[in-house]
Amino acid sequence: LRQVSDLTDFSRGHWLRELLCRGEEPRHIQSSPDGQHLLLLQKSRPPTLPRVVAFQRHSIAGAHLERSWQPPQPALVGLLFLQSPVILGSWVLALVWEHGRTEVWHFVVAVGWQLLQTLELCQGARARVVSVCSQGASLVWCEERPPLGAHSDMSKCAFRFCVCARALEVGEQGVRLGTVRIVLHNSPEYQVLASPQHVFLVPASASFATTSKFLLIWHPEKAEFTITAPSAGFILNKVLRSSSESDFRKLLLGSVGLLSCFAPLDIHTSTVSNSGGLLLVSTKGSVSIVEPDGTQRHIFDLEGSPLDQGSPVQLKTFGNILACMLAGVLYLVDQNSGRLVEKEVLSMKEVHFLESQGEEDSVQLLSQTGIYSFSFSKPDDSSRPEPCLVEMVFEEACRYYQRRSLSSSKLTVEKLKKGGTFQAPVVLAAILQHSLHQKQKQARGLQDTYTKLLSTMSLELQSYMSLELLKACVVCAPESEVERYCKELVEQEVSRVLQSDMDKDNLAYLNSVFASFPKAAWKATRSCLQLQQNGDGLLVARATPEVWKKVLCQPQLEEVGQNGMAPLFELICASFLRFKPKWLPSFVELTQQYVSSSWSYSSKEGPEGRVPLYKRALGVLARKSKHGKADDEMELELLLCSKRPKAVLQALHLLIRLKQWQRVVEVAEKFSKLSPLLNKEIFITLLAEFAQHRELDPYLERLWPLCPAELSASDILTTVLQHLPHSQEDPVPFCSEGNQLTVGLLKPLLQRVVQRPSVQDEMYSDALPSTTFPPPTPPREH
Repeated sequence: LRQVSDLTDFSRGHWLRELLCRGEEPRHIQSSPDGQHLLLLQKSRPPTLPRVVAFQRHSIAGAHLERSWQPPQPALVGLLFLQSPVILGSWVLALVWEHGRTEVWHFVVAVGWQLLQTLELCQGARARVVSVCSQGASLVWCEERPPLGAHSDMSKCAFRFCVCARALEVGEQGVRLGTVRIVLHNSPEYQVLASPQHVFLVPASASFATTSKFLLIWHPEKAEFTITAPSAGFILNKVLRSSSESDFRKLLLGSVGLLSCFAPLDIHTSTVSNSGGLLLVSTKGSVSIVEPDGTQRHIFDLEGSPLDQGSPVQLKTFGNILACMLAGVLYLVDQNSGRLVEKEVLSMKEVHFLESQGEEDSVQLLSQTGIYSFSFSKPDDSSRPEPCLVEMVFEEACRYYQRRSLSSSKLTVEKLKKGGTFQAPVVLAAILQHSLHQKQKQARGLQDTYTKLLSTMSLELQSYMSLELLKACVVCAPESEVERYCKELVEQEVSRVLQSDMDKDNLAYLNSVFASFPKAAWKATRSCLQLQQNGDGLLVARATPEVWKKVLCQPQLEEVGQNGMAPLFELICASFLRFKPKWLPSFVELTQQYVSSSWSYSSKEGPEGRVPLYKRALGVLARKSKHGKADDEMELELLLCSKRPKAVLQALHLLIRLKQWQRVVEVAEKFSKLSPLLNKEIFITLLAEFAQHRELDPYLERLWPLCPAELSASDILTTVLQHLPHSQEDPVPFCSEGNQLTVGLLKPLLQRVVQRPSVQDEMYSDALPSTTFPPPTPPREH
């Protein structure tokens, strides 16, 4: 501790020291924004009157500020410093009294304290202010509005409070109050605490148990309330579209049953941090922070037994450091990581926190003997002897070696650090420590044997450092920038996982990334696979073979069946269906091209050896919650892009079921050229349809050329007779209905088959050049 002032540089410093020495009296001390004034609110016991006194630094002459009151006169409930760009000193002091009267003071050098104006904050004469805070240029307070008559129902009396807001404008013409804005009415008693953008409503200790199970957070700019029960993980946002919705009962409508199941809040002390969160200390000594979005994060646990109401706890933030004062012990905690930076036992009986002007690495303390400064070193993970990354290296190495060890002895991190058998983690830890220290100070030189490895790892280390920096940006970024940072972070994470082994843990991690950030994951996938359209509008991919292997990796069924994990190929197909469905068939076709160039068609080791890719894509399509016409079209495209005989025939039957005859013929013409066997299957399928109805009659001139050469006229007639529709009536020679098959429709096909040379004729055409039969008689020799 370093003493900054012995209080002699304050006006009436001896009296300030005397007031501080009265340790048995409860008091509240607050410093001005510029640190030049101390205000002491003393709640004295009779016969001494309660009062508020201002002390100026550097013994500035002028009028003093001192106000006292005699109970049962209204007490002072708030000392608020408000920004005022017009008034010299850039701030004014507002004293808010219990009955709503507000005095606005400002300090002028060589003149002293001057009362600018006295205002009435509340509209009702019977209103009583119980809590007040300043939010920007407005005052926010909770007031009690007693009922006009005596109520026998105490449950109705509990909701007699109202939360209000009112602008306080300070100008050259004086001070003016804006109109009263009702934030919440018919509510229980709340303590209001303001951050720069939000107002926290904390249930008062005297509240009913039913209303002390949750916090309220008011967002003035959005006209929105957040209802949160942090310990239960409950968060609900409600926008107030009209003044009628500001009723407390209507605000909780629909959530009462759920909220009643939660345990009451455990709050011993509450205050607002400089980052805008609400700091809470429970009676068990647990320190946590509630963010403006309603989420809660645990920071630190104070030592000692459970706290009672008579054990005051002081909280104040200095930069990223949270200072806690409990029973003469000062705790300095990094509020980002929860790490204890310093713990100091102070010999002073009573200590108060003051503002540290421009110094984030020191804490200002006020005691009975003066003002002291306690300096500390800023927490920096890179300056620790064992950075977190180094610890992770040893822990991962311990698991790695333990899995491959034949010994039954337990391998610990301490054994690895001593070196000996396993040198890899020791070498890697030394390189990481060297790299992490470089930005802070000149590090000691590495061993010559490590230098080459460091140069090899330089790109990976640079990527890691940029990733850590990006994660820090995500945590600290405003809401408007979070989406952009998340997109970049997801892209780096997807790229990193695709370059590592696709084991069960990495696959589970990718599943969570695709579920939490679907749009960012889709863009990251496009970037990693380098998917784009060429000049002809065709989809091309320039991914490396290693990335393709990760995409096509299909884990064992026992790894994916239990926890619902989807393989990476299925994740990518689902992203295509959601964001770019037209590209999915082209992507499946590209993937099949890579498979055909890397594995043989019947290889059991390749991805096609288990389930064909088009079937895996169809499985993703089938899992969609809703099925429409677009999904039928997608199914057709997936079947046809595979070019497999079974898939093509399945697509053909689907088109027949949908009665899309034009496309039926087009598919038949296109895919009959792939193989004679597929050509025969397609033609027999269409011939069977031709025998049953007359829908294909307009396309007969295009169908008959598809007839395979090995089909004879008898084969065609057999197929037609097998698929003729069964009639319930006796056949009639001349039927009036136009849907009957006639010989005239089959005549062009039969003529084509009969006139076509047979397969045997073509085989022996070279051996039998003569067309005369029988051959001429050879000449006789006499």
